[in-house]
Amino acid sequence: MRPIDRLLDIMVTLRDPERGCAWDREQTFATIAPYTIEEAYEVADAIDHGDMAALKDELGDLLFQVVFHSQMASEAGSFVFDDVAKAIADKMVRRHPHVFGDAEIRDADTQTVAWEATKADERAAKGHDSVLDGVARSLPPMTRALKLQNRAARVGFDWAGPLDVIAKIVEEVDEIKHEINIEAEFDRIEDEMGDVLFACVNLARKLKIDPEGALKRANAKFDRRFRHVERELSAAGRRPEDATLDEMEALWIDAKGIERKGERKE
Repeated sequence: MRPIDRLLDIMVTLRDPERGCAWDREQTFATIAPYTIEEAYEVADAIDHGDMAALKDELGDLLFQVVFHSQMASEAGSFVFDDVAKAIADKMVRRHPHVFGDAEIRDADTQTVAWEATKADERAAKGHDSVLDGVARSLPPMTRALKLQNRAARVGFDWAGPLDVIAKIVEEVDEIKHEINIEAEFDRIEDEMGDVLFACVNLARKLKIDPEGALKRANAKFDRRFRHVERELSAAGRRPEDATLDEMEALWIDAKGIERKGERKE
């Protein structure tokens, strides 16, 4: 028996009304969705750590999520796992006419244009009217912001260059300052904060920087430097809550200096 067939059989058994697992039987598409998202992130984490053994395991966990959703859909009479596999296979053939047909694509950039044109045709066939249709609302907000901006840019709704976006960021910061100064309601301040973040994503896009990747690096940098602050205070028999902000800031600057020395040595 092929491993995928064995996995499908296991899923059927887990969902069996009489001899299955009570937890698995109780699940719905909505309750399983968060696990599906979590598994995708764990795949990315394994890749980030270069851990191929973990990647194998995490890909298996992600595949199980596809099997789980497919089994629930089968029980509802909607579709089965083979329909999912057939749909993605058909889509890949359709979107790669230069590989599976006689179309000619010069380079990767041309392929990207052709790919997006095919996707636009698919959206039109589904009755979608907006260029923004199909950008999932459940995506992480920063990722969705980037996708919305890219879609709008394809039809010419875009800033000319990064300096224009920086001017917009300054404008948005001034607006949130105003709301703070007049002690506006929380919703208004939150709204302006969203505009600042959206504009920052736009700047990253114009600079061809992945905003998620940039924030990930910033998170790692903060983690690394703050741990240095904690270590130095601990060596002196103190804790961060016992130190002044000026003292912690001095240790933070020390951490930055150590990093710069390390970069010069490399």
